Amino acid sequence: MTQQVQRVALVTGATSGIGLAVARLLARRGHQVFIGSRTEDKVVDTVKLFQEEGLDVDGTALDVRSVESIRAYVRTAVDRFGTVDILVNNAGISGGGVTADIADELWDDIIDTNLNSVFRLTRQVLTAGGMRGKSWGRVINIASTAGKQGVILGAPYSASKHGVVGFTKALGNELAPTGITVNAVCPGYVETPMAERVRQNYARLSGSSENAILEKFEAKIPLGRYSTPDEVAGLVGYLVSDTAASITSQALNVCGGLGNF
Repeated sequence: MTQQVQRVALVTGATSGIGLAVARLLARRGHQVFIGSRTEDKVVDTVKLFQEEGLDVDGTALDVRSVESIRAYVRTAVDRFGTVDILVNNAGISGGGVTADIADELWDDIIDTNLNSVFRLTRQVLTAGGMRGKSWGRVINIASTAGKQGVILGAPYSASKHGVVGFTKALGNELAPTGITVNAVCPGYVETPMAERVRQNYARLSGSSENAILEKFEAKIPLGRYSTPDEVAGLVGYLVSDTAASITSQALNVCGGLGNF
């Protein structure tokens, strides 16, 4: 069996849900992982948890809406582990409502967090992170099936994730000659803390119970259930492998059949 090459991976939004599962999978495969999340205490606790498992993980607080925070995050990661080989842009928030009633502040926060951060972090990793100029690199953007189809009462979220998919395809084609691949992973309904908040919001907007919303969502999924964070992380793990070297500029679903394009 070919020896796994140890690489340096950055994972944002890595203290819960999909990001936590991705960070754990990459670290268990022998990579050095540098995590980031908005709340410093959660980063400290998560790093401690991983290190107690014997994993080579470190991290720092990161506000993906802030250019200076992004610069500091990448700089600290390089100082800790060296130049970056893998970037997983996972940090994101949900949000929406009746579109005519959405405030500018909500729209801007979602676009900044979900879309602008993907560009800014990727740019920083390519330059200050040292990925540009390498003959191997992986950028994985966690998008959504909402990045391929419209979501009722979710216009800002859907718009942001469509943008992530478009950015992924454009940059993937741009970097293809270099050996750096760029792909998007598009989860559908995944059981995470954010999914719980989404159900709460829909329940509030519709006047239904959270259980009724859950049943409604599950009924739309051909597989009949939510995906798990580990199932999403599994696709990320494949895309960062050497075997996936010819896969780039793609937006791949993990959704139980909810989306089929």
